[in-house]
Amino acid sequence: MSGIEGRIAVVTGAASGIGVAVAELFAERGARVVGVDRSEAVRDAVAALPGTGHHAIVADLTAAGAADAVAAETAETAGGIDILVNSAGIVRLAPALELSDADWDATLAVNLTAAFRMARAAGRVMTAAGRGRVVTIASQAALIALDEHVAYGASKAAILGMTKVLAREWAPSGVTVNAISPTVVATPLGEQAWAGEKGEAMKALIPVGRFAQPREIAALIAYLADDDAAMITGENVVIDGGYSIV
Repeated sequence: MSGIEGRIAVVTGAASGIGVAVAELFAERGARVVGVDRSEAVRDAVAALPGTGHHAIVADLTAAGAADAVAAETAETAGGIDILVNSAGIVRLAPALELSDADWDATLAVNLTAAFRMARAAGRVMTAAGRGRVVTIASQAALIALDEHVAYGASKAAILGMTKVLAREWAPSGVTVNAISPTVVATPLGEQAWAGEKGEAMKALIPVGRFAQPREIAALIAYLADDDAAMITGENVVIDGGYSIV
């Protein structure tokens, strides 16, 4: 029996990429998934999940009040929130001297501010219930400087600081808060950022010689959401094929 069976799991960015992989794996293991995305495609993605009791919400989490509305709708339709996976994210690449204010602002709004607001909204439910799991996707770019990743790296490094504070504050209430930092993942977003020769050069720097698969990332998240991981909190778990070995 899976430790997430019967749990209510909110997954942001659930229309594609890592988010849909997480939603699929959680559903396979018996969780009830509430998939959130600004794309209408989340409806079809959630409808295709195995099992029953899943729910799709179309929402732009950068909008004021959106995270609280998602939490309220989840509580109304599913009865609570046991797990939050912050998977929604964007990448806007440019050398620092050329990055626009708009791209900086958008990156921080989606990758950091929306993740915090969603964690805060879910955290209120979880701390009141005395149990919960929050997992946010950071990146190897939070730890290692990558050319043209100034906004993305800054947003993901901030996720690590946020994770530690939330973990410390919420641990007495039975809520664990962790982050994971993948290397490049073979999603539409990852393939866009690392296309062609640039991507092949990056693979050559990863000791295992390839990018991560979405299912591998989902499996790590599922572990951190499980009862077996109750003593892990405030951590950033790196899953990078050895890229950051020093």
